[in-house]
Amino acid sequence: MKKQKIQSSLEPLAHRLRPSTLEEYVGQKHLVGQGKVLWHFIQNDQIPSMIFWGPPGVSKTTLARIIAKTTHAHFIDFSAVNSGIKEIKKVMQEAIETQHQGIKTIVFIDEIHRFNKAQQDAFLPYVEQGSITLIGATTENPSFEINSALLSRCKVFVLHALDVNDILELLNHAIHDPRGFGDLNIQVEPSTLSMIAHFANGDARVALNILEMAVYNAPENHQTLTISPEIIEQMTSQKSLLYDKNGEEHYNLISALHKSMRNSDVDGAIYWLARMLEAGEDPLYIARRLVRFASEDIGMADSRALEIAVAVYQACHFIGMPECSVHLTHAVTYLSLSVKSNALYVAYESAKKDALKTIAEPVTLHLRNAPTRLMKDLNYGKGYQYAHDFQDKLTTMTCLPEALQNKEYYHPTEQGHEKKVALRLQQIKQWKHSHRQSKK
Repeated sequence: MKKQKIQSSLEPLAHRLRPSTLEEYVGQKHLVGQGKVLWHFIQNDQIPSMIFWGPPGVSKTTLARIIAKTTHAHFIDFSAVNSGIKEIKKVMQEAIETQHQGIKTIVFIDEIHRFNKAQQDAFLPYVEQGSITLIGATTENPSFEINSALLSRCKVFVLHALDVNDILELLNHAIHDPRGFGDLNIQVEPSTLSMIAHFANGDARVALNILEMAVYNAPENHQTLTISPEIIEQMTSQKSLLYDKNGEEHYNLISALHKSMRNSDVDGAIYWLARMLEAGEDPLYIARRLVRFASEDIGMADSRALEIAVAVYQACHFIGMPECSVHLTHAVTYLSLSVKSNALYVAYESAKKDALKTIAEPVTLHLRNAPTRLMKDLNYGKGYQYAHDFQDKLTTMTCLPEALQNKEYYHPTEQGHEKKVALRLQQIKQWKHSHRQSKK
């Protein structure tokens, strides 16, 4: 069989498809897209020492190799896992000899955070002297894991996990490129490739490995290999998605999660969360919806809800699936059991209607900024009362346009902490009313 011949004779798919130019490189457009900062460094052959900080599988090593090739530099791939100071000095001597030949050296250190302080310090003189350009790769926060002396001499670039479209681009490229499976007749539905892309969770290597296994396990009929959802299920130990990420069921499930939390049904909320995650939903999508929920349905009744939701989003970003499932459960549980208030949502929607009606009206003169003499002469800022100049830190100044003078948008509830907010708001209103009356 043709695929068996390919399987036995070629290197792993991810290695065969490793890009060698920026044009072939997928992802990180915020850094290497035309006109972006790293693109300029590469094009001008002015490569600084730098740290690539990002999750696994975003092609940190590949990017370093492309930089070396594009700038015609000698490339040394150095692992922090099994190297000590003796190996470091040997590599540095190689770099110095190369420099004497008029050739730059890029030393790439994978997992640089695994080096101890003494090992990291060993690179310092060579970086300072310009003997090498250091490119370190790490999945950990460099602020905590890399010595400040070394870090101060490097630019830190944050690499993002590849999105689904990036992964799909890689998968389609692998199927059609002769270095991949271009010589095979492969039949696969876009939805099946989407299964792989979502399961990979931003890791290109994982996606390509799954595709490779799927090809070698796909049944062959009349020289055609068919990759079915069932095969991907076997490769990933996950059930196929029951919905299109952009389709109706996607929104039905997030709606079920949202409404369960609003109803303070913690068990229902956790169930719908699990349904989405086990179907391959992007955890960051769920985390973003939780951030919205924290203010829309809880708001000032418990402002801690927003803090926790944002913290969980960050945790999901750092860790990814499957580990971040517990963080999402943490947030869903907290939000479900929190006291509820939609006062902020109602306030904004009410203000939005008036804002749209009066959007062409100018800002009241006393609220305008007056940085120039001309603006002051035009009465910009005239009558403005600086609250900190007053004993109670309150003034009788109005801040709404003339046409909306008596409008009230925010109506706090008696739920949770918002009860205290309601009391404070009432005190402010009473103070302003009494002081306005005394001026009459």
